[in-house]
Amino acid sequence: MARTTPITGMDLTGFTEREPGVWTDEQGLVLSVHFFDLVPDLPAPPAEADRLRHGLARSVARAGAGLIEAAVGEVDAVPAVRQLVKVRRPSGHGQVFLGSWTVPRAGCSTVVKVQAGEGPMSGMREAVILNQVGPERYFMPHPYGPDIAGGLPYHVGDHEQWDAGFPDHPLTLVRAALRRLTPGITLHPAFKTLPAFGGPAAGGPAAGGPAAGGPAAAPAPAPAPAARRWLRRSQH
Repeated sequence: MARTTPITGMDLTGFTEREPGVWTDEQGLVLSVHFFDLVPDLPAPPAEADRLRHGLARSVARAGAGLIEAAVGEVDAVPAVRQLVKVRRPSGHGQVFLGSWTVPRAGCSTVVKVQAGEGPMSGMREAVILNQVGPERYFMPHPYGPDIAGGLPYHVGDHEQWDAGFPDHPLTLVRAALRRLTPGITLHPAFKTLPAFGGPAAGGPAAGGPAAGGPAAAPAPAPAPAARRWLRRSQH
């Protein structure tokens, strides 16, 4: 992770900077920005949404976590991938929920991530919804592929339709924060004009790693320019 990123603007209302590139708020959210100067570790480009979602779901499950949802969209008019992921707490009970935008280019990427974890009283949302819908309708096969197994189970309790009933749940907070932040994110013009991400590099980490899915990886795109001296201006 580089301390400088191509993110030049973001609405940080309610957040306090704790260290360069990391902010927190009073609800327990942690916001961070990242820059990776290597071919993105994505199984497919945003234009191949079905293959992308399938590969991401498999990769997350293999890591012992769960992909709640993945969608293709735009950040400052650049194609990007939005993910919501749940992971087990490293210690104790409960889960941590992570929402992110990955903005991939041919040879690099930038990421905006928001996360929040459950407190001592975990599982209340799941228990209430399970009791309401019944176990036969609660747990479901993963919508991104019947072969996705392992990791944390996919269930309807994570669906957005329940957020209004659990306004203080970390998943609700992460989802809402990512939605609020997205329109205000601006990117450095030089980053926006870099060659688009066309798929994982043949033989590279993204091609052979657990996120790879579907057909064989496309040939590596032309390398991006070497200059990576992004200027992170003061953010409002």
